[in-house]
Amino acid sequence: MTGSIFTGEDIRRIEAEGLTEEKVLTQLEIFKRGAHMVRLNRPCTVGDGITIISEEDKEELIAVHDEAAGKGRMLKFVPSSGAASRMFRDWYRYYEMRSLNSDPEMGADFAGDIDKYAFYDDLTDAVSQGGYDIRELMRNGEFSKVLEYILTGSGLNYAHLPKALLKFHVYPDRNRTSLEEHLVEAVLYVRDAESVCRIHCTVSEEHKTGVEDCFSRVRDYYENRYGVTFDFRLSTQLASTNTIAVDMENRPFRDGGGDLVFRPGGHGALLENLNTIDGDIIFLKNIDNVVPDRLKEATVRYKKILGGYLVRLQEEIFEYLRLLSSERIDEKTLLDVAGFCEEGLNIVFPPGFNGFSDIERKDFIVNRLNRPLRICGMVKNVGEPGGGPFWVEEEDGTQSLQIIESAQLNMDSEQQKAVWTSATHFNPVDLVCGVRDYRSNKFDLDRFVDRKAALIAQKSQEGRDLKALELPGLWNGSMARWNTVFMEVPIETFNPVKTVNDLLREQHRPL
Repeated sequence: MTGSIFTGEDIRRIEAEGLTEEKVLTQLEIFKRGAHMVRLNRPCTVGDGITIISEEDKEELIAVHDEAAGKGRMLKFVPSSGAASRMFRDWYRYYEMRSLNSDPEMGADFAGDIDKYAFYDDLTDAVSQGGYDIRELMRNGEFSKVLEYILTGSGLNYAHLPKALLKFHVYPDRNRTSLEEHLVEAVLYVRDAESVCRIHCTVSEEHKTGVEDCFSRVRDYYENRYGVTFDFRLSTQLASTNTIAVDMENRPFRDGGGDLVFRPGGHGALLENLNTIDGDIIFLKNIDNVVPDRLKEATVRYKKILGGYLVRLQEEIFEYLRLLSSERIDEKTLLDVAGFCEEGLNIVFPPGFNGFSDIERKDFIVNRLNRPLRICGMVKNVGEPGGGPFWVEEEDGTQSLQIIESAQLNMDSEQQKAVWTSATHFNPVDLVCGVRDYRSNKFDLDRFVDRKAALIAQKSQEGRDLKALELPGLWNGSMARWNTVFMEVPIETFNPVKTVNDLLREQHRPL
């Protein structure tokens, strides 16, 4: 192509990714322009963007949830594409540097804890198959050899597996992976009247077979134990959601062979997976946020409260949209619906809205109501890393409820930094999503993305710095134009495993 910055070979490489030259050029423009920074107005707080459910309402919402679940409306969506490499980062460093062998105190801690992990029995077998005795290795302080059997292909290969396949919890009869814990959770709040449990996981292509094999091995056990049938689906992150990398001068980055380099687009790429699901009400939760059975009651209770609240709110939205679909709407109806938008959905109307004509107000309200709906659990801020709920200033003079990460902000601004640090709640990734409209048609979720919310991160490859583009985050910019409600849920429902040491926390240990 005349004037193109790409060679014919480049174009073939772009097309092999499932991309177009136009799309890649758009990505390059984002690098040149720089990531768009959001502007926070204030943090969401209880009574100002965060809803508290009264005790008397909770049982009613649980009943609403159970009725909708019985009709087969519920599905569980679990992003589980990433490898567990970050979870074992410290252990991998110890392994490479052999530092546990030379530090008696660290070695003693490791030796004292190793048999507390749910993968210890598997580790013992792997070490034995390698011709060693794990107790002897530990007595002799050969900790690097033990780490080799945990982290590498010599044994469990845990540093290279997805978290879905890691043993998390100890039980008397069998120890469970995080995937198995999600299966059990699905039984407890998405099971329908026919005892079908729908669950969808995203995995990387390289781990798809491993996850399928794991499910096949455990399926009969859990179906027989709980009297259910799993409708279990897997999907992989599409290559077409990859993004081009650039060098520090924003020119396309090329590897040692001169080929363009593309990188995964972050968890925002999973919007494509979510969009293709034939679902209705979809619970979204990270793969590592699970607890043993003894602590599941609080999790299940609040999942049902979130689900019931979505169903009840959805019914109100649908009723108003049906009213607005009639040709003649009186002033009182318009005022009632506008009041619901403000009170029930925290919708802020643009300046001058009251001066709009009846048709303009009606069209605006219909546009705002006829969108996907999400109810997002929020927990009190206790210093855990992650994003949080904020009122964000929009270009049209309004404000909206958004889940914001620090990377989306200009932290050089003392004012914005002050708003960020004053947050009372943070995001545990605990969502329930309504993805059908009042006519029962699926929304095209791609229509509700804030394209400006892409992020730029600095990475390296082959010892050279590069910039990588991350698509708008799945629960950040990808859902920026959804109708959003934040609801406070207890901290007991948030028990992530970000490092292997988190598995030693009381929440993940047997009694």
